[in-house]
Amino acid sequence: MDALRFELSSASLTSSVPASSLLSQSRYSFSSVQLGRVGSSPAIGSVAKTTANEICTADELHYVPVPNSDWRAALWRYLPSPKAPKRKHPLLLLSGIATNALTYDLSPECSFARFMSGSGFDTWILELRGAGLSSLSLDTDPEKPRSTDSSKDEQRIVSNLLENLINVSERVENVLDGGFKILGLQDRLSKRVEDFKQRLELIPRYNWDFDNYLEEDIPSAMEYVRTQTKPKDGKLLAIGHSMGGILLYALLSKYGLQGMDSGLASVTTIASTLDYSSSGTLLKYLLPVKEPAQAINLSALPIDTMLAMAHPLIFRPPYALSWLTTNISAPQMMDTEVIEKLVLNSLCTVPAKLLFQLATAVDQGGLRDRTGNFYYKDHISQTSVPILALAGDWDIVCPPDAVYDTVKLIPEHLATFKVLGSPGGPHYGHQDMISGRTARSEIYPLIIQFLQRHDER
Repeated sequence: MDALRFELSSASLTSSVPASSLLSQSRYSFSSVQLGRVGSSPAIGSVAKTTANEICTADELHYVPVPNSDWRAALWRYLPSPKAPKRKHPLLLLSGIATNALTYDLSPECSFARFMSGSGFDTWILELRGAGLSSLSLDTDPEKPRSTDSSKDEQRIVSNLLENLINVSERVENVLDGGFKILGLQDRLSKRVEDFKQRLELIPRYNWDFDNYLEEDIPSAMEYVRTQTKPKDGKLLAIGHSMGGILLYALLSKYGLQGMDSGLASVTTIASTLDYSSSGTLLKYLLPVKEPAQAINLSALPIDTMLAMAHPLIFRPPYALSWLTTNISAPQMMDTEVIEKLVLNSLCTVPAKLLFQLATAVDQGGLRDRTGNFYYKDHISQTSVPILALAGDWDIVCPPDAVYDTVKLIPEHLATFKVLGSPGGPHYGHQDMISGRTARSEIYPLIIQFLQRHDER
């Protein structure tokens, strides 16, 4: 792919690449930024008003143009350790909805990406359009005005929503014991809100769905990684968590139906399924929100900013929204600081079209394409790719029975299904299989064994 290439020497790491420039690089796309081993305490997850080298914890930061759009997807690259066995295939990681690359690299103690690169895998995390350091050209066609009356109305709705959240946050702060102020969190929240207000004009451009990811972002990223790493058979290993795993299942289903090579040597899914309809997933309780959201007619929901506003109710007395953390992690599995970092640093604004399409996964028959006529689970049986499907015993977002609803459709000789957790503990919630206290000792080696088996072929 045609691209400009930038390499920053270690001496230049103190100079910054303003995030505003990441949002407005016009139509030029730099293919990589060599970052070196930067620290593991990234700034707030939004790219606004920050710098690439402050956020990115990888060795290199790459960009790839997304077809049919002005977006460039970001690829975080973790170079393989020279001390580890040499691997034949690169490894691509896909994260869940509304999350960025930090979900795989929250801290040195629970960095899935660093563990994989330390085991010899050339590891790439894809940040889909709209997530993390992915960037959007602000250039517009002169014949297409940047702001229409409808987009201004939408920006006003979102702005009013944020103002209400700010008021609630300030009221909560007044009843807290001062710890909120001492920790400097109010300053961070104020910065997040200001950052988001500056991005309000981008809200109408959050107009993609699941199928756009599947048809444009992922193929472009896979081709880019192949070009950079040149595996002999042209294949990649892939791991997807939550929506990342759903995307991989959908990719296998689509290529299986067409009788085409998916370009994947193996797939590992973590807490993912194509069909939640027969399970007790928490997602079913969110469906009543769908119709009001459609009535408001917003292009996107600022989930990152909204949760930042709700922060004092989640992590500080009186812990009114502390139940949200149980949706992420089983009790005692993740340190509070790590969950807090996940909530404040790794979440992103989400297009409504994406949410509405993913909501079909809870309906009878499971996830459908944008036409509503194609059911992805109907064709997963036609895949020829080995799959490791992992489920957490205490995952209430994607319970084990939901994971199995997809696994049972995969040819038996290709599917490996494991429910992680023991009756006496440890237990695994939705994020724990990547970032939990015992994931490094119990789950990472399990995944490595599977990857090795299919990397050697």
